[in-house]
Amino acid sequence: MSDPTTETVVVREQHGHVLVLRLNRPEARNALNSAMIGALGAAIQEAEEGDDIRVLVITGTGDRAFCSGMDLRAFSEGDTPAPGAEAASGNFMRLMRGEVTVPVIAAVQASAVAGGFEIVMGCDLVVASGDAKFGLPEVKRALFPGGDGILLATRIPLPIALEINLTGDYIDAERAYALGLVNRVVPADQVLDAALELAGKIAANGPLGVKATKELVRLAVTSVEQAHARQKEWFPVVFRSEDAVEGATAFVEKRDPVWKGR
Repeated sequence: MSDPTTETVVVREQHGHVLVLRLNRPEARNALNSAMIGALGAAIQEAEEGDDIRVLVITGTGDRAFCSGMDLRAFSEGDTPAPGAEAASGNFMRLMRGEVTVPVIAAVQASAVAGGFEIVMGCDLVVASGDAKFGLPEVKRALFPGGDGILLATRIPLPIALEINLTGDYIDAERAYALGLVNRVVPADQVLDAALELAGKIAANGPLGVKATKELVRLAVTSVEQAHARQKEWFPVVFRSEDAVEGATAFVEKRDPVWKGR
């Protein structure tokens, strides 16, 4: 494990092929401002463009919040992305839409609301503390979910999605688990460890196969036809890869495979 290094409002900590991104504004309940959005977007781009990182884990600093959404004070004071930060902001929106090419796990302690909940919904797996809360309270401030909170209805029954969106009320971790929004509910002091355990299992698999599988499974949710078409494109890339040969060889030789990601 590497030593944590702080980059403005996001702390990066690498565990083998897993990169932890810790939202680091505890004094503001890890609220999103332009600097945090830019730092997350930059980290996502580096992870996707490199060969070393196979899984991302996103968590928050402190025990008060995973992320409380947009920093309304900063917003009211005109906080906007710096010139040239469009790519990083775009990567952040891709995170919310579940479009990051490497698997992303949310390790949620305390509350994940508004944009914080939208980040969680964009992640592929979610580990939450027993005291975690989730919600979209934007309507209480005469707003609406500006990320992808409106897509909650694609994940859970429509009446429940509408109740969460229209009342602004929170649901607890057990309710989120029952609705299929959370994979694991664990004690607060075990959230990151549980997320890292899941991440380690994924990172141990062939990265090219994992990348293809994530894309295809997510695509199948919206269009089976498109997923099948994309599957045909992935077949030669994955099944003729060096890793495919290595996987079969390692199985025959009864040893752990050494992946190259190609």
